[in-house]
Amino acid sequence: MQDGRAPRIRNRAPAQVQITAEQLLREAQERQETTFRAPKQRVEDFEELHEYRGRKRKEFEERIRRTRGSIKEWTQYANWESSQNEFDRSRSVFERALDVDPRSIQLWLSYSEMELKSRNVQHARNLFDRAVTLLPRVDQLWYKYVYLEELLQNIPGARQVFERWMQWEPDDKAWQAYIKLETRYDEPDRASVIYERWIAVRPEPRVWVKWAKFEEDRGKLDKAREVFQTALEFFGDEEEQVEKAQAVFNSFAKMETRLKEYERARVIYKFALARLPRSKSAALYAAYTKFEKQHGTRSILESTVLGKRRIQYEEEVSHDGRNYDVWFDYVRLEEDALRTLREEGGTKEEEDAAIVRVREVYERAVAHVPPGQEKRHWRRYIFLWLGYALFEEIDVKEYDRTRQVYRTALNLVPHKQFTFAKLWIMAARFEVRRLDLPAARKLLGTAIGMCPKEALFKGYIQLEMDLREFDRVRTLYEKYLEYDPTNSAAWIKYAELETALEDFARAEAIFELGISQDSLSMPEILWKAYIDFEVDEQGDREKTRSLYERLISLSGHHKVWISYAEFEGSTIPLPRAMREEEEEDEDAEPRVVAGDADLARQVFERGYKDLKNKGLKPERVALLEAWKAFEQEHGSESDVAKVQGMMPIVGRKQHVDKETGQVVEDWELVFADDEREANPTSFKFLQMAHAWKNAQAKKSGGSGLLSGFTAATTSITGSMEPSTQARADDVEMRNEQDDLRSDVASSDGE
Repeated sequence: MQDGRAPRIRNRAPAQVQITAEQLLREAQERQETTFRAPKQRVEDFEELHEYRGRKRKEFEERIRRTRGSIKEWTQYANWESSQNEFDRSRSVFERALDVDPRSIQLWLSYSEMELKSRNVQHARNLFDRAVTLLPRVDQLWYKYVYLEELLQNIPGARQVFERWMQWEPDDKAWQAYIKLETRYDEPDRASVIYERWIAVRPEPRVWVKWAKFEEDRGKLDKAREVFQTALEFFGDEEEQVEKAQAVFNSFAKMETRLKEYERARVIYKFALARLPRSKSAALYAAYTKFEKQHGTRSILESTVLGKRRIQYEEEVSHDGRNYDVWFDYVRLEEDALRTLREEGGTKEEEDAAIVRVREVYERAVAHVPPGQEKRHWRRYIFLWLGYALFEEIDVKEYDRTRQVYRTALNLVPHKQFTFAKLWIMAARFEVRRLDLPAARKLLGTAIGMCPKEALFKGYIQLEMDLREFDRVRTLYEKYLEYDPTNSAAWIKYAELETALEDFARAEAIFELGISQDSLSMPEILWKAYIDFEVDEQGDREKTRSLYERLISLSGHHKVWISYAEFEGSTIPLPRAMREEEEEDEDAEPRVVAGDADLARQVFERGYKDLKNKGLKPERVALLEAWKAFEQEHGSESDVAKVQGMMPIVGRKQHVDKETGQVVEDWELVFADDEREANPTSFKFLQMAHAWKNAQAKKSGGSGLLSGFTAATTSITGSMEPSTQARADDVEMRNEQDDLRSDVASSDGE
């Protein structure tokens, strides 16, 4: 390895002799050096034994002299002495070690274990007595001491040890061990007394529950109830105390449930839940819900589930009061509870309490007004007011409160910045339902005067339309159009109203006034509605034709030309005057006025020339497609061929991009008449070349005519001079080989 890098392996071929992992492990095991083992020493007589013991004692003494504080060295020394049956010497070593560290728990345990192994029970008792006197807070020593006495069947002695231990008020495991001792030897009364002493030391809910469970298990049900009642009296009725004692209430109710005292259990649950806030009693509510699911009626179960859901919603709204989605769910919960109560035939008091709860939730919800003056923050909030008003009107039928809710909501919204038309309209609709029409009109009039918007006008107009107050509707449409004269939809609706009222002169005047506006939003829909009105309602072709001419002079759009031409070629209803004369015969089919295909063709030609002058090639193609479809329906084959001959071809054209300086290839539409006007000579050659190609294709059975160009006749092709034919061939070859000229393809993609 050089420079800290791994050596390069030049020969990567496998070795001739392969070795397995098993061989590697076996060789490693064989080559491993054996561990050092101390030689075994055989003692033949007492002299050698004394010599061995002296040597070992000298070694131990040297080691403890060097490490006097190491309890491990002392323990090894003492255990060695005990292994030599020198118990007095072993005790001496342990005592010397205790002088060094009298609080070493391991030392006391090793000392007592040595005495027990040598069956010196009294010595072990004395040791445990000394240990627990010196270290009364070490539970392990007490457990060993008690185990020793119980192992020797000295139960009174074990009780004495426990009594000494209990004076130090140990942890719960020590009390439980004492109780288990008395239970093992069938002394339940003594165990009950120990529980009582334990409660005096640690009056915690779990201790009360353990005591009551013990009394229940041994069949003392009255005693168990007494324990629970004493616990509840001890904790008291205050909120904090009841919250602390939830485990006691829960266990007490479960015990009564096991004893099939369901009413007692229900009273206990309700007593606790009535004194606890909903946010702090989730676990107790869950237990109560489970209890009611098993042993309660349907109505009680539903009320329990409602209480649990209320706790959940209260927690959510406490974290974020402006989370209106949670308020909606909360309100829906209370309203459903009220409806269920009514369906099941609840009492008047219960129904009033449910209504109060719904109102309380609504009041709390609407009290969280959105911050800022932006409408997006108010959109969800305003529906709380609407729901509140509908609840008061529909469910409670408190109409004065409903009116007050609407007024409060309207006063709360900053109408100078923004408004909610739905709120105004629903308030007005409520007044209409209360048969107070002037109040409804006053509300909507105030809304339009204070904060006019499109939805308000539409709502007010719809209200008057429902009331069949057409004069008021006309007035509202006039105000609407004064507010927004660019709204094409409003002009159309106004004219449709007059049409429905059969005031056609007024409708026509409205259309005229609408299209005369300087600026309109979507003016095309207003023009279309006006034209449809003249065609369908009036049947006046001259008037419609003049409208198309006016529209063409304004826009000149290709769709207008197409619609104009199709209008000229289609049938329309009779004029209204003639229609009214024929209405007497209801069974006869309605008569129509046929269209004029020649006029339609003239319109198509005018449109084509207009678009050609404007240089709009894609629009010309769209017009030709519509013209072709028209001729296929109304014209002859020659008419279709004429339009087909006007179709362009799609060619490729190369040019140099001014920005990048690169040669760019674009697709372009080449029209036959454009080429004829721009390059008449080359167009003649190209036409003859196409004619020749067509003739060759006919001889071979194919079709070589390219769309967009009219082929020369066969007589012309046959009478061509050889020189002219050669020039035509050269032209065709140049067109096929020159990259700078168009690659001819049909507009149909052939």
